[in-house]
Order: sequence, then structure tokens, then C-alpha cells
Amino acid sequence: MDPIKASLLKKSRAAKSETRGKLISLVCISLIVFIVLAIFYFVASRGLATFFKDKVSIGRFLTQSTWNPSLKDSHGHPEVGALPMIMGSFGVTFLAALLATPFAIGAGIFMTEISPKRGEKLLQPVMELLVGIPSVVYGFIGLSVIVPAVRHLFGGSGFGILAGTCVLFVMILPTVTSMTVDALKSVPRHYREASLALGATRWQTTWKVVLKAATPGILTGVVFGMARAFGEALAVQMVIGNAALLPHNLITPASTLTSVLTMGMGNTVMGSLANNALWSLALLLLLMSLLFNLLVRLIGRKGAMNR
Repeated sequence: MDPIKASLLKKSRAAKSETRGKLISLVCISLIVFIVLAIFYFVASRGLATFFKDKVSIGRFLTQSTWNPSLKDSHGHPEVGALPMIMGSFGVTFLAALLATPFAIGAGIFMTEISPKRGEKLLQPVMELLVGIPSVVYGFIGLSVIVPAVRHLFGGSGFGILAGTCVLFVMILPTVTSMTVDALKSVPRHYREASLALGATRWQTTWKVVLKAATPGILTGVVFGMARAFGEALAVQMVIGNAALLPHNLITPASTLTSVLTMGMGNTVMGSLANNALWSLALLLLLMSLLFNLLVRLIGRKGAMNR
């Protein structure tokens, strides 16, 4: 072969480095996919054992209100009703998101539309500080401050969904606020200029133009905050009361999926009905995480189509 042709066909050092980089990236991506699939398989195999091995009805598991896997009812069915934990998890999650959203939108408007410089100097460090506080600290503050306050104002023991909501509100506020700020900043400047040129006031521009254009991003932040709240365990466990009972109001002790999991997983025998029931709760948590991720993707796709 002609030496010149051989030298031209020979891979350069840069091409070899690029090939090695692609191979390493492919291996890393394949490893990540394998780990995720392995986690899904492990949790699903353990969680589904309650229904296929122990013959527990999925309908009874989701709709019954008695949780005591070591006992059976008068008909011989295990008492593994997860409805109280499901209601508790959704209760604290939706209430915390409902409470945090107006504060997050208000803080985002202040940081982007009203006083950007002062907002970044004052509110940005506060948000970063709130993100860095460990969950156990939030739990101790809730146990020392929020629970006695709820007890004093509304009576009862102070433990319940209301106390859990207050703790989760503070925990998810930085997440929702930071994503709201990013969504407001991503609105093109010519939207504001066109609105002001048509005679709209500054507040009308913010309310009817900027917020409307940033709605998909704000909703994404709210869903992310809900996902964080739904999966939070330690802080909620310290203030909610951990009673596997169907909550009748906001100030009676309740429980969540995560609180029951953290309390019960170390006290059951692997392969027993009680252990399998806990893995079913973990599978339910995993499915809810997938649902939140799907919602984020759908909201993002809808926002991209509207633009």
C-alpha cells in the first residue's frame, strides 16, 4: 500500500481518544441503566410477593384502613390495608405544595421583576441555607416548635398532618422557589417590552404575560417539590405521630408510606408477610416517583409546544 495512503487512512491520536471516550461513555451509561433496572426488579419482585406469594388482594391492600400484618381479620385475610399511609402521604404532600406555591411565586416575582439585585442579595442566600439544612434538623425544629404550637392553638397532641405540612412547606420551598425563578428568568425580554409598549402597567405585564409564559416551568417546580415531599421520611416521621390510622382531620396522629417503612423494615423477618407488605409500600413509592417524573416531562413538553 502507498505510504501516503496508509498514513491518511491511519487513525489520528485525536480520533483514537474520541473513540475511547465514546466507549467509556457507553459503558458508564450501560452501567447506570443496569443499576436502575436492577433496583426496579428488586423492589418489584419483593413488593409483588405480597400479592402473588401471600395471596393478598390488591384491592384490599389499597382500600382497607387497618394495618397490622401480623394479624388476620375474621375472614382470615391479613390486615395489610395501606389506605391510611396513602392518605397521609398525599395529604402532607398536596397541602405542603399548596402552601409553598404562593410563597415561591411571590419570592420569584420579587427576585426577577421587582428588585432583582436586592432579591439575589437577600433571598438567594436564604434559599441556599434552607437547602443545606439536614432533614433531622427540620424534624427537631418541628418537634420543638411546630408540634407545641399546634397543640396550643388547636388542641390534641400536636402531632398530625398539619405539623407535617408545616415542616415540609419549609423543606420544599427552596426547590419550588429556585425553579420558579429560573422559569421567570427564561421568559424572553421582548415579551415584557411588547406588553409595556402596548400600554400595560408593570404589574399587568408581570401577571398576564410573564407568569403565563412561565407557567410550565413553575408547574415543573411544584411537581419537583411534591416529589421531594412525598419521599421525605425522617422529618415527617418526627412530627406526624406515626399512627397507622385513617386521618379524620389535620391534628390527629397519622402516618405516611415513608414513616411506616423506616419504622418497620428493621423489625421484620425477610420473606415474611410483614416484610413483603413493607416492600409493597416501597414499590408504591417507586411508582409514585415515576408518576411525578412523567408529569414533569409532560409539563415540559406542553410548555415547549406552546412556545
